[in-house]
Amino acid sequence: MIDHAHDLACVRDATERLLNAVAALDNASLPEPSRLPGWTRGHVLAHLARNADALRNVLDGRPMYASAAARDADIDSGAPRDLDAHLADLRESAARFQAAGEAPADWSRTVELRNGVTDSASRVPFRRWVEVELHHVDLGTGYELEDLPEEFLERETDFLAARFSGSPDVPATRLTDGTHAWSTGRAADAPEVTVAGTPAELVGWLAGRRDGTALKVTGGALPKLPPL
Repeated sequence: MIDHAHDLACVRDATERLLNAVAALDNASLPEPSRLPGWTRGHVLAHLARNADALRNVLDGRPMYASAAARDADIDSGAPRDLDAHLADLRESAARFQAAGEAPADWSRTVELRNGVTDSASRVPFRRWVEVELHHVDLGTGYELEDLPEEFLERETDFLAARFSGSPDVPATRLTDGTHAWSTGRAADAPEVTVAGTPAELVGWLAGRRDGTALKVTGGALPKLPPL
């Protein structure tokens, strides 16, 4: 069962790690490329702040973003700011999200995210945790997938395996980190492909952060995953 209060605490801890890492940067490092194609570190930080506000909107029953164009414009306009402005925005937007998450609410209700996607309100804190952890890695400041909490890696693998489950473009696939196993892709009597690797490598491949060359694949080629 999803524990939204536990996940909110994990978001708080992950945000503190992020803020400490960002505080160690300088203005000259912000326009440098992040690990996300076409985005500087400033773009990643601007996105993280606006995502906190967007998920607060979701919890409050408002549209996540005014529009896709507005979302992109806010990221582009916020990216060139100096370090102090980014840090203040990250702190303040994180505090607003936490306040929304701590308000009395029906956590079993269904909420709407982007592009018509719906989910349980109780999963929104985990979605924010994903944003903070993966984009911290995307900054390329020394925080790697291997540094992510064990619980996070297991749950993110579970979440992404479920996301690709039933996809006609992904062959029936068994995932394993040697301790846990998941099934994803097209329905089949038995998985056609087995993909094995460390928790960090599995998440890296599933989340589009690594190419999967460090994974062991049997029963066929490494499946090509749809974009997230």
